[in-house]
Amino acid sequence: MHIGPYLIDPPVVLAPMAGVTDKPFRQLCKRLGAGLAVSEMTASDPRLWHTRKSLQRMDHVGEPAPVSVQIAGHDPAMLADAARYNVDHGAQIVDINMGCPAKKVCNVWAGSALLQDEALVARILEAVVAAVDVPVTLKIRTGWNRDNRNGVAIARIAEAAGIAALAVHGRTRADLYAGEAEYATIAAIKRAVHIPVLANGDIDSPRKARAVLDATGADAVMVGRAAQGRPWILGEIASFLADGREPAAPTPAEVGTILVEHLESLYAFYGEHQGVRIARKHLGWYAKDRPENAGFRQVVNAAEDAGLQLRLTRDYFARLADQQALAA
Repeated sequence: MHIGPYLIDPPVVLAPMAGVTDKPFRQLCKRLGAGLAVSEMTASDPRLWHTRKSLQRMDHVGEPAPVSVQIAGHDPAMLADAARYNVDHGAQIVDINMGCPAKKVCNVWAGSALLQDEALVARILEAVVAAVDVPVTLKIRTGWNRDNRNGVAIARIAEAAGIAALAVHGRTRADLYAGEAEYATIAAIKRAVHIPVLANGDIDSPRKARAVLDATGADAVMVGRAAQGRPWILGEIASFLADGREPAAPTPAEVGTILVEHLESLYAFYGEHQGVRIARKHLGWYAKDRPENAGFRQVVNAAEDAGLQLRLTRDYFARLADQQALAA
């Protein structure tokens, strides 16, 4: 799959997630097999561009190409300016957020709230595409609610405006993340346009990724929540799509190595104080759905400094590796 001049290979993309897909996580996921990793959304309001959070989100130094940056807002001129600003600061692909269902985003008429106003969607897309010389992509949901699944209409507007690729989450805004994603609308969108389509929603295993591609005809899969605490899932999906063989799950020692690398990159990027605190949610995700890991999560999250957090993490996974060796 190509997005403009960029070959996205493998066709497995890390979804933009606020508070998750920061630079350390994007770099980790790319190293583990993602063909593309999209940044967490940045505001289109220029008054927010120079805050510490925004400056960290706009830091792409040393990040493997192509660098994809998501912008959010509702004003066409402001979004166009935001696109130019981010391209000037390293963005090689600009992604527009019309998929976020969060109330605080939709209440300011951004994210998936925009799907209610197709004329405004067209003005935004045309303004951003005209503003920059890099590919512009769009992320949407299937519609505002189940009675208004207008994803096909939005996709046609996007193609006409010059959007280079379209990611579709298989839920409406009203669905939030409840229930199961539906893929029929994604399939209809793929049939309706000629630009690349990325299927998103509930892709949590290599076999599910294959099934979703078969059901939708999409050009790539986009993985979001399933990568939290399991960034290696991107490489597992890529491997399965390439040869049909499901790779073995990483060993405790391998997981420990990945997690330590992630922690060290968080400390380096944010500084020790902020990095230790941001690491806590990632530690929780690594331990989610594993009853035996509850103790690990509680102990490591209590650590107030990087040295202790790292030592407890290394010790824990070393014990798991020893237990696995004894059981073999």
